[in-house]
Amino acid sequence: MTAGTPFRAATLDAVAPAFQVGGTAVPDSAIAVGGAALIAVLIGISAFFSSSEIAMFSLPAHRVDALVEDGVPGSETLEALKRDPHRLLVTILVGNNLVNIAMSSLATGLLVVLGFGQGQAVTVATFGITALVLLFGESAPKSYAVENTESWALRIAKPLKLAEYVLLPLVLLFDYLTRVVNKVTGGRSAIETSYVTREEIQNIIETGEREGVLDEEEREMLQRTLRFNDTIAKEVMTPRLDMTAVPKTASVEEALETCIQSGHTHLPVYERSLDNVVGIVHVHDLVEGRTDGGDRDGSESLADLVEPVLHVPESKDVDDLLTEMRKERIHVVIVIDEFGTTEGLITIEDLTEEIVGEILEGEEREPIEFVDDDTVVVKGEVNVNEVNEALDIDLPEGQEFETVAGSLFNRAGRLVEEGETFAFDGVEISVERVENTRITRARLRRVDDGDDADAAEQAAEVGSESNAS
Repeated sequence: MTAGTPFRAATLDAVAPAFQVGGTAVPDSAIAVGGAALIAVLIGISAFFSSSEIAMFSLPAHRVDALVEDGVPGSETLEALKRDPHRLLVTILVGNNLVNIAMSSLATGLLVVLGFGQGQAVTVATFGITALVLLFGESAPKSYAVENTESWALRIAKPLKLAEYVLLPLVLLFDYLTRVVNKVTGGRSAIETSYVTREEIQNIIETGEREGVLDEEEREMLQRTLRFNDTIAKEVMTPRLDMTAVPKTASVEEALETCIQSGHTHLPVYERSLDNVVGIVHVHDLVEGRTDGGDRDGSESLADLVEPVLHVPESKDVDDLLTEMRKERIHVVIVIDEFGTTEGLITIEDLTEEIVGEILEGEEREPIEFVDDDTVVVKGEVNVNEVNEALDIDLPEGQEFETVAGSLFNRAGRLVEEGETFAFDGVEISVERVENTRITRARLRRVDDGDDADAAEQAAEVGSESNAS
């Protein structure tokens, strides 16, 4: 055993002679220093690519446009890189992976030259390089890029463009291959979609309120703005039952009196029935029509003052509707269903309230009034979504109804009466006012499981008594 040791060493020396440069043997210490220096350079390059990814994809497009408009140095190169985000990402990933693999291979070879066994060299290189890359090639540079996104993106734009040219064959190859793989698997490249979703914006708004950057009213307005794009005409219209209109045969005096009593500045004018709205008349035109010329007895023809009206389907997006109304300078539109029946009307004020909140007049009550932290009194036409957000509850929603009143009718399956109480999961709803067959006001109370069971039992008793009577 002992005699074999010198023989093995001699054999290794013969197989793996010392590293030489120009016939001169290079000391192990020089090899170690040179290898370490090269690894440090590679870590620096890895840090460059890692920080580039964060900086490039955290910088919003509008800021890039602003930098280009201001003529900031490097902004045009930055814009060129951001124009093809998929290729940019492939460039960064190819560069980063090449550097990291080179580091691992270099470290393994260096350790073997310094006398480590192959297994030991691979193990030490794997864990050692991983630790170095995580600390100095990933964590630290990415943290810096997050805090200095704009300035760092401008600084690295030109070097990154140079790296794209150097790695162009590999970039083109992997760019093509990733697109092919995405097509085959039926997926889409995440880089080609927006990095910011509506849910993320919603979370940012809520975080802004928690951190004190936004107050409650600002948060609510921003949230209403986000909901605006997903709202349809049926959800914001004044229902047919609440419409105030005049027949075409009415006199100017009668129409003006209707305007004064209702407090409206615009009135729909119909012929024969409300399902045939022929136009809109403005109170200003009524006043002028009443006082124009020598005839002041109010017998002028209302038809002469009627302006055409726009009819829109109940499924129309209110975002598009608002744009159309502003472009055409229309203040009122009539909402119809698929059969052409009048469902309601929408004013510019209705659309504005969807963003800024309810605009109250005179003695008008708030649509949602808080009694305490767990109880609200709401109008029947209030949207279910608004109540869910106000009380942080989860009332069911359906395609056939959007309002609290509609939800109650759907739950009961019949007409309801004042004083009736219904129990949903964690919510007790009491009907406080019914006009004719319409629920105009209800009280909602958030309850715990025990109270919920009691409320359900009471609701069942009330329902059975109502049916019996």
